[in-house]
Amino acid sequence: MQKLILGSGSPRRKEILELSGIDFEVLVSDIDESFNDNIPTIQVAEHLAERKALAIQQQFQIFDRPILTADTIVVIDNQILGKPIDAQDAIQMLQLLSGRTHQVHTGACYLHQNIKHIITDTTSVSFGKMTDNEIRFYVEKYSPYDKAGSYAIQEWIGVRYIQKIEGCFYNVMGLPLPKILNWIK
Repeated sequence: MQKLILGSGSPRRKEILELSGIDFEVLVSDIDESFNDNIPTIQVAEHLAERKALAIQQQFQIFDRPILTADTIVVIDNQILGKPIDAQDAIQMLQLLSGRTHQVHTGACYLHQNIKHIITDTTSVSFGKMTDNEIRFYVEKYSPYDKAGSYAIQEWIGVRYIQKIEGCFYNVMGLPLPKILNWIK
């Protein structure tokens, strides 16, 4: 099999693929991650993943190797929580998630020659109640600025406060791995 191109600078996506034993290299293309408000919330992540894959293909002129891209969003009360812009934004997101259940949607796009697979996988995540001091501690110590919803499931906050997940753990980290492995086979 040809070496996969991971079109993402996410260290978590890289870690997931390394753990799975897939041979890959990383190429990143900056795209505008804004989206039309008319796109249904559930489709936003897959829309962005597809745009990333097409941008990688065009920018690097790669048409003969498989490209994998992804985008992850956190949704609560039909509100999309992307990456926080600063500490206050991260604190507000985590206060909103505290003691509640939210959904993590990861859209993935696998593009190889003329074949394109696109999916969105959803995992429900339930947080226990966190104090404001605990939230501030997490934001100060773990720098959540590159994480949708301001948290990483595999860090302190996930270990301490996630009470339940329904769906794929790796989806919350940034890749719906079981579905991707089926594509790659």
